[in-house]
Amino acid sequence: MQNADIIKNKFEKLGYKVFGGVNSPYIWIKTLDGKTSLDFFDEMIEKYGIVGTPGSGFGPSGEGYFRLTGFGKREDIREW
Repeated sequence: MQNADIIKNKFEKLGYKVFGGVNSPYIWIKTLDGKTSLDFFDEMIEKYGIVGTPGSGFGPSGEGYFRLTGFGKREDIREW
């Protein structure tokens, strides 16, 4: 849960609307500028090496969101 908190705080500081990470280790990030969840997914991998799940994989209501998890290693999270 501490990892989820670190991720959540980082994205909030960058100006994203972030949900979750309180009662579960999953963090949902609202994409900016009308980007699709798949476009955001591509950008996160290409620019930052961050792997998550495009919200569209969870159905139509997930479009426009990107899901991350706090299950990774702490040093990997702090590195970004």
